[in-house]
Amino acid sequence: MSSNHRFPEEVCQKLSNYVYRLIDPRNGETFYVGKGRNNRVFDHAAGLSDVAEDDDQRLGPKLDRIRAIKNAGLDVLHVIHRHEIPDSAIFEVEAAIIDAYPGLTNIQGGHASSDKGPMNHLELIDKYSLPEFPSNPEHRLILINVNKLEERFDRRAIYNLVRYCWRISKLRAEKAEYVLAVVRGVVVGAFRPQRWMAATSENFPDIAYADGTEAHRVGFIGQEAPPEIWDLYVGDRGKRVTDDRLRHVQNPIRFWNC
Repeated sequence: MSSNHRFPEEVCQKLSNYVYRLIDPRNGETFYVGKGRNNRVFDHAAGLSDVAEDDDQRLGPKLDRIRAIKNAGLDVLHVIHRHEIPDSAIFEVEAAIIDAYPGLTNIQGGHASSDKGPMNHLELIDKYSLPEFPSNPEHRLILINVNKLEERFDRRAIYNLVRYCWRISKLRAEKAEYVLAVVRGVVVGAFRPQRWMAATSENFPDIAYADGTEAHRVGFIGQEAPPEIWDLYVGDRGKRVTDDRLRHVQNPIRFWNC
């Protein structure tokens, strides 16, 4: 890699933490947002596969985009969006920029994006005025973040989103009594799983997008939780998760007592 495409040491020291965007020169689209120090942005723009990622990230979509750009005879463009960021703020800055660019190849949202990310005024009112979720639930639970939900009172839609499909241990999942669907920090559905299975089209024929490419993940078939359980964990309009032990940050899954 040319020395013109690296920061000198004295510049690295001045930059400290920074957040950057990778941009596709073919259409000007930002396709990845990341945080780094020193010359990390150049390593990512070059598509170096040995660059350390966050534990729950996968390189595939980003590297595919970079390879396509290079195959077109072009270079990935990049912008240092903000630099000299204190350690205490780096995750929040990255999350805010991720939220501003939908369709990224980032596998996970930014830090606390599910809890503090973009919301309309009704979602904000609900988030801070709904009843609180129990602080010490008595059941074995899995709380799953399903932020793609469009209609939060459509129980069938909630069920289909929360049951398919997740990168979790099947053995651990089978210990749970109930699976709870969470949207923007609010529990909106409660379901009793009856069977956990690999995410294949054979196991989930009613899921149109189950094509076998995510067979390493699992989903479940089940039914709505009994009324008393639904009332306990969901209520009429949902219940706010305020306990840090149960709130989602980057990982969409939270286990409780299992």
